Amino acid sequence: MDIAIIGGGAAGFFAAIHAKENFPGCNVVIYEKSKKLLAKVKISGGGRCNVTNGTTSIPDLVKAYPRGGKVLKRAFREWSTGDTMQWFEDRGVPLVTQEDNCVFPQSQNSQSIIDCFMQEAKRLGIHIETGMAVTQIIPGEGGIELKFKKETPVPEHYDRIIVATGGSPKRSGLEWLETLGHKIEDPVPSLFTFNMPEEPVRELMGIVVEETLTSIQGTALKSDGPLLITHWGMSGPSILKLSAFGARILSEMNYECKVQVNWVNEKNHELVKENLRGIVNSQGKKIVANYRPYDLPVRLWHFLLEKSGIPKERRWQELGKKGLNKLTDILTNDVYAVRGKTTYKEEFVTCGGVSWDSINPKTMESKVVPGLFFTGEVMDVDGITGGYNFQSAWTTAYIAAKLGKV
Repeated sequence: MDIAIIGGGAAGFFAAIHAKENFPGCNVVIYEKSKKLLAKVKISGGGRCNVTNGTTSIPDLVKAYPRGGKVLKRAFREWSTGDTMQWFEDRGVPLVTQEDNCVFPQSQNSQSIIDCFMQEAKRLGIHIETGMAVTQIIPGEGGIELKFKKETPVPEHYDRIIVATGGSPKRSGLEWLETLGHKIEDPVPSLFTFNMPEEPVRELMGIVVEETLTSIQGTALKSDGPLLITHWGMSGPSILKLSAFGARILSEMNYECKVQVNWVNEKNHELVKENLRGIVNSQGKKIVANYRPYDLPVRLWHFLLEKSGIPKERRWQELGKKGLNKLTDILTNDVYAVRGKTTYKEEFVTCGGVSWDSINPKTMESKVVPGLFFTGEVMDVDGITGGYNFQSAWTTAYIAAKLGKV
């Protein structure tokens, strides 16, 4: 049996390795359209590669997937985060789990993951072809034929094919699969930062607030977690989660909206006001600028005071009811205008792809073309930041590599 893997990224290599182990006598070849293999693995996590997440509870794990979670709930029973960690460590790649549950190679270098894949591929005798862009899949009685952008001496026929091409930012990049009869969910960006060109808060670039609550006005979108102020506007897990779960809504809004920020991670505004009254009673003679509630970063606290119209030299006991109301409001319900997004092209994640309506979720096999399988972000599955997208790649690749054997 001849098996072709289309795509030399994370999902492609994982699928190839497992396919070869499942069917040792088969010929397995990886076709990568570019000259670079595992390019996204190389740059992910700032060059450290966040290989998975330390969450072991499947119900908790699926909450990290705005799309595809229902299918992954079953899939994770076959291959979950613990299996991933064990797999890498068994192959000489020790891992470390951070406080936020993000899992990285102990080396803190993505090259450790790349080397592991290359060594496994070599050990198993997997053939790798770069610069080979597949343009067409032609099903036939003698197997599935692949057409390439580059001319090949003879037609390439395979018994089984696994598509692991990753997400496409445009629908046109999925037309070659749509023409076969697969339903395509329109791709739109996910996991992006919010641009705020009109907001002075950008001058605080580099500041991180560890616990925030964020939401989009006029929608039910809510998020929490660390927030990072950038020279574009806002990023960090709290914002990235909003962008992921709101990918389609924000696209329809043309990325123009208002984001509400609760800087103190406290939903009960009265409790915040009570805390501020406590400061007035116990630290009333102190200058407002010099005594920060909730241990807020100094520059942010001064910025919020100015935004509230409260002089920095005023004393806490001089704020009065009006001043306390202003501070409570800005700490719990600060508002910023979003005008666009920034997506890192090399690390983009898309919502959309081949619809689950066209895929057997038990096997990852196409319902349209027998012998054709899918894995990774080419399907309509995506996760939030934190190693979740790699985990769905490992899981779906493991299942696809069974080639229909349930």
